[in-house]
Amino acid sequence: MSVSSQSKARPYGEHLPATQPDVVVELLSQPRYLSGARDLVAAIAKRFGFDDSACGQLALAVDEALCNVIRHGYNRRPDGRIWLSIWPFSSDSEEDAGGIRIAIEDMAAQVDPEKIKGRELDDVRPGGLGVYIIRQVMDKVVYEKRSQGGMRLVMIKQVKSSKS
Repeated sequence: MSVSSQSKARPYGEHLPATQPDVVVELLSQPRYLSGARDLVAAIAKRFGFDDSACGQLALAVDEALCNVIRHGYNRRPDGRIWLSIWPFSSDSEEDAGGIRIAIEDMAAQVDPEKIKGRELDDVRPGGLGVYIIRQVMDKVVYEKRSQGGMRLVMIKQVKSSKS
């Protein structure tokens, strides 16, 4: 396997640290693995200072993102690969308590990131709120095409300071 000079500089993508993630989980595109991914994210977030409510919100955002990959990226195909990577980070200042960076990557069909939009809440119907929920829960959300195929979603959430 060869590595391009561009991937050496930022092996995990433009919106990710150049360091390896603290945690990487590879799972198949099957709904049966969603609860384990939710539990993992919530447990790690708790250890890094998020309160119970924020842990639940992070788990929900990850669940929605994984469901979107399974449903839309892989069209419910059960043999697709999904990578969940987690980088907890520390604060650089006293006002900021740190946070967590989560990437979800796949080898599914690529789409234009500009076309990934949540629907309006006044459009009342079942489903279709995953992107909206992700954007409401997370502080930063970036969808991008991976150079080797598939998509990458990067989500960042900062721990709310106890001074807030």
